Amino acid sequence: MSTSTTSAPSPGTQDPPPKTRHGPGRPAPRPGRWRALRRDWQLYSLAVLPLLFFLVFRYLPVIGNVIAFRRFEPGGSILGEQWVGLRYVRMFLSDPTFWQVFRNTLWLGTLTLVFCFPIPIALALLLNEVRRRSLKRFVQSVSYLPHFLSIVIVAGITVQMLATDGPVNHALGWFGLDAIRFIQEPGWFRTIYVGSEIWQTAGWGTILYLAALTTVDEDLYEAARIDGANRWKQIWHVTLPGIRPTMITLLILNIGTFMAVGFEKILLLYNPLTYPTADVVSTYLYRAGVESNSFSYAAAIGLFEAVVGLVLITSANQLSRRTVGTSLW
Repeated sequence: MSTSTTSAPSPGTQDPPPKTRHGPGRPAPRPGRWRALRRDWQLYSLAVLPLLFFLVFRYLPVIGNVIAFRRFEPGGSILGEQWVGLRYVRMFLSDPTFWQVFRNTLWLGTLTLVFCFPIPIALALLLNEVRRRSLKRFVQSVSYLPHFLSIVIVAGITVQMLATDGPVNHALGWFGLDAIRFIQEPGWFRTIYVGSEIWQTAGWGTILYLAALTTVDEDLYEAARIDGANRWKQIWHVTLPGIRPTMITLLILNIGTFMAVGFEKILLLYNPLTYPTADVVSTYLYRAGVESNSFSYAAAIGLFEAVVGLVLITSANQLSRRTVGTSLW
């Protein structure tokens, strides 16, 4: 009986490694990428319309910002007639009206952020503690309903409720108080706007937080109860840290829209009597650009507003990443 043996190749006669098409240091292409694209092309095709929407209505209009540095005349070139440099930027920086509306924007943005951001969190925590399903569903339905009303309807309800002969002034008359012109008084506008914003958005904002609450591990509550923590301490040490990533993400998004306070609602609620406190950058842009046909001047202000918003959201994202370790990018 004979056995055949094969000797191992000597170190100097080993076969060279196979050649690859990609160069040294470059990662090899994923073999299944195009195969997955061919297999699931129906799913990928669903993204075509959203991408076209953002391309047409978000990215292409950015090219129009060039008229902030060019003199634009209606009926002429869409990109302006003559290069004027920073002329319109210097105009609004030296305009006292612009700085007044800028301060109003900061005031309304700060009040909206301070009051409208934490209220959905508190409402979600309260709803999470309700044990009766019928009561919980009733409160959710009532709080969600204003979100489905259009801004025109919300503004109309607000104006009718606060009119001189409206229900609120009738209730004040029962206590022997004089009627208040809420809609015509500049000092009341910020309260009216923030109050209507809370009523319209608080219920809808609780949906994300209620969804985040379902991801909190029940074992953490059990461990907290074993350690003697009452319900308030469980909320503070377990619930809030559990939904902190969601809170930080929504806070960064709200800061990003800080300068773009509700244009439609303010336009429907304000009037020339309340301009000192109600006029914001977006409404000032509307009057300067659409009503006065100063499109280049309005474009310069809009570009400044966009830059401020970009700085705010970038700073908030960096601060959140360094402090709590949660960020959008």
